[in-house]
Amino acid sequence: MTRYALAVDVGGTKMETALVTDDGVLVDGSRSRSATGRNATAASLDAAVQQVVEHALSRLPEGAELVGAGIGSAGPIERDSGCIFPVNMPEALGYALADAVRRAASDILDHDVRTVFGHDGGALALAEAWLGSTREAKSSLSIVVSTGVGGGFVVGGQYIAGASGNAGHLGQVRRESGLTLEQIASGPASAAWAQEQGWTGSTGEDLARDAASGDRIARAAIERSAREVGQALADAATLVDLDLIAIGGGFSRVSDDYIDLVQQALTDSAAHDYSRRARVVRSGLGDEGPLIGAAALVLR
Repeated sequence: MTRYALAVDVGGTKMETALVTDDGVLVDGSRSRSATGRNATAASLDAAVQQVVEHALSRLPEGAELVGAGIGSAGPIERDSGCIFPVNMPEALGYALADAVRRAASDILDHDVRTVFGHDGGALALAEAWLGSTREAKSSLSIVVSTGVGGGFVVGGQYIAGASGNAGHLGQVRRESGLTLEQIASGPASAAWAQEQGWTGSTGEDLARDAASGDRIARAAIERSAREVGQALADAATLVDLDLIAIGGGFSRVSDDYIDLVQQALTDSAAHDYSRRARVVRSGLGDEGPLIGAAALVLR
């Protein structure tokens, strides 16, 4: 009998939910999203949780078993308390996300719903190791390059959560400039850097379009992002002895060769032969990865 999980993914621009089966398939019609954004508050997140959870659970087949709710969120997070402290949502610091999801789902179904909470990079790592590009890896890192930059480790088949649930938070490591990787390489950061150089666009989508049309500044911004990500991954590969790294997220698709650029930067800057051998690949699950990963927190 098919089992189902409620998957909740919370990021800097949107909150998204879906029902996911125990073989990692999103249920048709169950997926929906609500905006979050830099000005998100506890009240706006409460409303978003109610909206998207209600929509997803309306697609639960009659008599079907809901195993629980898996929640992946931009961080930092506090796994034990279920609270989030997202860098990209400063007005929502300390928001009790896990409790909000549990309340909404339990009220709709009229029974207590088990919830498992983790950060979004860790959820993606679980998804990629389960069904995506890192299934054969001995030691892998999966990252998102989007509004933010985050990641998670799976080593020897086990997700490495860390003491508080934040292991793999690659976007918050400092680079030589003193800025974090996220402040340099994310989509918004790359667009802002390009504007400082005289570019007149405003978004990652604009960068992609203009770079493809030959704009040198837009192309430089993309190369700068990939170079910084690759160098940070070289450090991670040296520290954790990675054999495979999967990259997803909207900004990772800003150019056809973004993954190749990241690989080149990793290979050029890694300190040892074993870390230079780490392979960079594109996420195998596309934009469904974070939701499949959130479901995996409770299904796997």
